[in-house]
Amino acid sequence: MKLPSNTVWSDRKHTLFGLPWSFTKYILTDEKLLIVKGLFRQTEDEIRLYRIFDMSLTRSLRDRLDRVGTIHCCSGDKSSPEFDIKRIRDARKVKEMLSDLVEKQKIARGVSVREEMGHTIDHDHDGISDLVEKK
Repeated sequence: MKLPSNTVWSDRKHTLFGLPWSFTKYILTDEKLLIVKGLFRQTEDEIRLYRIFDMSLTRSLRDRLDRVGTIHCCSGDKSSPEFDIKRIRDARKVKEMLSDLVEKQKIARGVSVREEMGHTIDHDHDGISDLVEKK
């Protein structure tokens, strides 16, 4: 797969001993995250960065020994409301880069994040909180 011209970061899921022997690829551009899985039958998930609203980093003892980590993301995307960027190198740095790009995309699109007592309201069922959508 040819990388998009605006690619900021890309990596593969690292398996045993932190080696990139996997058919899962992650590609981060300035506007979206692509998750490509499979060898014979590939699936490609595309998540727009402005739809991501929460991230966390997990590193087990095995992950720390292999120098990898997993970023768990929650988004307003209907097809991928929660997803993991599994076992990647420099996970903390990638999480910070992703967080910065998410904020830039939200600002560029005029999306503000406001939550009302921890509940989101989505009357038009588009996967984006009515409080977050640009009016």
